[in-house]
Amino acid sequence: MSDPIPSLKQRLGGRSLYLVGMMGSGKTSTGRPLAERLGYGFVDADAVIEQAAGCSIPEIFERDGEAGFRALESQVLNAISQRHSLVVATGGGVVTQQENWGLLHSGVVIWLDVVPEQLMQRLKADSTVRPLLQTVDPDAALNTLLNQRRPFYAEADLTVVIDQETPDAVTDEILQLLPSLLKDPTQRRTD
Repeated sequence: MSDPIPSLKQRLGGRSLYLVGMMGSGKTSTGRPLAERLGYGFVDADAVIEQAAGCSIPEIFERDGEAGFRALESQVLNAISQRHSLVVATGGGVVTQQENWGLLHSGVVIWLDVVPEQLMQRLKADSTVRPLLQTVDPDAALNTLLNQRRPFYAEADLTVVIDQETPDAVTDEILQLLPSLLKDPTQRRTD
């Protein structure tokens, strides 16, 4: 059997892959091996935002509020979208800003949909400060965010439901599902 990756890369034609999903859904941990397997560059949008702002995301939220953070996030996404052949791990809320969808849809949008119980387990095990969960009841805050964002995430081109799967298993699944979204430029239309 021939290696499907060169064919998949040809079919992508340089279009970037944008990983969307809730905080803790594994966008960065899946994005790195996915980029490596495709021979793409990897960009963690949150890291670029912190670099641009010269401070951490919690500090941006404290200084500028969520609206200031979302404005900066949109600017960074716009800059990233000017490049091609990237796997981009986006921030969890990037989908809530309508203007971001035009940029996201310049590539292929993949929703990493982690089952809620697993998501909360991951977030509790992670030391990363999540500004939107700094509340008396983080479980309720997470559920509220998930319910608000689910309709936005559902606009993705591809959805991968994740429970216990490792980032490598998720990468394999994405690589198996992607061809169904993409026309093969080597196949001539007969209809």
